[in-house]
Order: sequence, then structure tokens, then C-alpha cells
Amino acid sequence: MEKPKNKTLINLSTKTFIEVVILLFVLMLVAVVLTYVIPKGEFGVLLDGTTDFSTYRPVDNAKGIPIWKGLLAPILVFGSSNGLTLIMLSLFLVVVFAAFQVMNDVGGIRALVGAVAARFQKRRTLLLCMIALVFMAFGAFLGLFEEMLSMLPIVTALCVLIGYDSFTGFLVCIIACGFGFASAITNPFTVLLASEIIGANPMEHIWYRIVIFAVMYALLLGFVFLYVRKLKKDPTSSLTLAHDEALRAAGKADEANAPAPRDEKRIRLTYIVFLLVCLGLIITCSAVPALRDYTVVVLIAYFLIFGLLAGYLSAKAAKPVLRSFWKGIVGALPTIVFIALASSIKYVFDEGGIMPTVVHSINTLVSGHSPFVVALVLYAIILVLEFFISSSTAKAILVMGMLAVVSVPLSKQMLVLIYTFADGYTNVLFPTSPVLLISLSMIGVDYFKWVKKSVPLFVLNLALVVGFIALGITLGY
Repeated sequence: MEKPKNKTLINLSTKTFIEVVILLFVLMLVAVVLTYVIPKGEFGVLLDGTTDFSTYRPVDNAKGIPIWKGLLAPILVFGSSNGLTLIMLSLFLVVVFAAFQVMNDVGGIRALVGAVAARFQKRRTLLLCMIALVFMAFGAFLGLFEEMLSMLPIVTALCVLIGYDSFTGFLVCIIACGFGFASAITNPFTVLLASEIIGANPMEHIWYRIVIFAVMYALLLGFVFLYVRKLKKDPTSSLTLAHDEALRAAGKADEANAPAPRDEKRIRLTYIVFLLVCLGLIITCSAVPALRDYTVVVLIAYFLIFGLLAGYLSAKAAKPVLRSFWKGIVGALPTIVFIALASSIKYVFDEGGIMPTVVHSINTLVSGHSPFVVALVLYAIILVLEFFISSSTAKAILVMGMLAVVSVPLSKQMLVLIYTFADGYTNVLFPTSPVLLISLSMIGVDYFKWVKKSVPLFVLNLALVVGFIALGITLGY
């Protein structure tokens, strides 16, 4: 095995890191200020210990969160009720990126991507359509999102090799998965959980969600191919030009040290099995309710053990594999800062006690209005909550638990649909989404550049969402 290169899969520049940290820190400070502006309140508790969203009372003479606690929120959040989840997510990202760093250094990514690129070199459009459909399906049916970060290095490398760029790979991988998450059909973290909380049948009128999925898939492909057409006319318009030039240069350097055809075949087979088992575990854990909560734990163990084993079987040497694994760990550490800062915003809201007041205000806002206006108000409110609470599970329990006891002129299926719309697309737009920030850092794209580029996509997306809500109400969905 050749000596691992100095490059890492996460090439996060100091400038980008500082910009993202400052942005999230400012948002956290805004959350602290809001705890002094918005009155504190609390819900009642039922005999079984669950929250009673129908009984709300303000807390008199309550001040906001202590300043010291607000400033230390990125640290204290790991000791909160969501702390274990954040620790496991951080560990998951570190281990996954370390395993893929090994895969990159031993030639696994080159072997896999090279084989697929050779097969689809003349059918590149079909390949992009297939990749986008697969990742949208992962989000729509299985509720996968964070897990797809592990697939991004391979998809971006493939897109670069067949003549596109890393940004194209980002679109058909992470953005496609986010669109699928929002255009959910059986997503266990939105459709199924929200339906269970509110008492709706998730299979009723499923045809409507399938239609939404197809339309949103067409919208995403339109955006992808408009970008690809522009890229074909002017390759310098690529958002990841510098990043991809470095990838291509590294790829040419790797070719000089490429293993013999027999060794490359062994490496390719090793990682085909490694990735197929990985996908099998993801699908199995997501589909089996008893295993769903342990998906991340299972993947941590898998990438830690078999990521090293696959590297050893490919390189036939332990020391360079361990060195690559450590390099991947170090390269992934900045992502933990993103997770801590993004999660601290919800922690500040919880500690400040203002979330019950925000939720209680929905009753006042929606009373006496038409179903369509009520739907839009609920959609806007959930969008605001999404900015501060990125966890789908936590938000579903909070929002759907409240909607289960309020009186609104909308069907339960429509309430679930509104929640799904508001929860999903923001995962690939709001800066409080750690997955979005981490994936952008992996391809070297500034967050604000992504927002500017994606404005047409999300404007059309919003128009379609409003249209589907209106059509659904008209059809009695």
C-alpha cells in the first residue's frame, strides 16, 4: 500500500469554519435574547406523566436563561436530555469519515468509482436520474438523512470522474435525500410517527403523497440538469472548481501508484461487499421498529470494526490503515463544533422555558380563519420551529402532540402532510442543519453561496407546497 496522502475527505478551510461558527453563534445569541423577550410558560402534566398541551399557564416573574448558561450552551447541551443522541451522532460522523478516509487511501473509492464510471460513461444522464431516485427513496420511505453523509464521498467522486463536479454529486445525494425526506411516503420519523401521535392512518390517501414525490423528483431533476447544462457550456462556472481540481490532481497522482489489476479487483470486491452490507444494515434497522432507535449505534460498530478490516484486507498492512483512520478522525473533528452550536439553540429555548408559549400561540393564530389560511399559518409556525429544532422526532412529539388536542378545520392527514412539508425541505436550507453544513464543507462550498444558488429551487418548491396544500384541502385530503 502506498503511503496515505495528506489530503482528507473533509477539507474544511479555516475561513469557512470561522464563517459557519460565527453564523451559528450569532443565532444562538438571538435565541438567548428571545428567552428574555418571549414570556415563559408551561404545559400541564397528565397522570401518566405525558404533557397535556390543552392546559397552558404563563410563569410569572420568570427571567430568561442565565447569560452564562446561554454562552456555555454548546457544551451543556451534551449533558441535556438530547445529549446522548448528540454524542452518538458526533461519534457516528467521526467513525464514518475515518472509515472512508481509509477507503480513499487504500484505493477503494478509486476502484469502485472507476468501475461505475466506465459502465455509465455514455449514459451519464441516466446515471444521475438513478442516483437521485435512489437517494430520494431512502428519504421518502426509510427516513434516512444523516446516514447518507457516508455515501457523499463516493457519489461526488463518481460525478467528478464522469465529467460533472462535486456539487452535482451533492445535489443528487444529500439534496435528493432531503427532498425525499420532505416528500415522505412511509418515512418513520415524519409520516408514521406524526400519524401515530395524532391518530391518523398513514396509509389513507397514500396516493397523494406518491404524486407529490413524483412532482418533487421532477423539480429536483430540472434543477440538476439546468446546472449540468450550464456546467457543460462553461466548466469554470462550477461551484466546486478548486475542490474538484484538487481531486483530479490527486487522482492522477494515485494512478501512478495504482495497484495491479488483480489487486484492484480484490479491493473493489472488498468494498462492494462492505457497502452492500452497510446499506443492508441501514435498511433493516430503519424497517424494523425494534431496531430503529439503534441504527446509529449499529453503524458506529460496523464502520469501526469492518471499516478497519476492509482497509486491512485491501492494503494487507495494519499500520498505514490505522494512520489513515486517525487522519480521518482528526479531519472530522470540526464537524462536532457545528453539531454542538446548531443543537444549542434548542437547548437555549428549552432552558428559557419559552417553547410552551410559542406553541400555545398557535391556538390564537388559527382561530376563526378558513382551512387554507389555517394550513398556511400552521406551515409557517412549523417552519419557525424547524429553524430552532432540527430533530424530526423531537419536533413531531411537540407539534403533533399539540395539534392532537387543538381544534382546526383540517383533516388529520392534512396536518401530517403540512408537518412533513415544513420539516423536510428546511433540512437542506436552514443553517441550523448540521448535515447540510457538514456536507457543504465536504465539497468546499460556502453556505451563503449555496443559499444564493438554491433560491430558484426553493421558491418553486414553496409554490408547489402551497399548491399541494390548497389542492389537498379542495379534494378533501
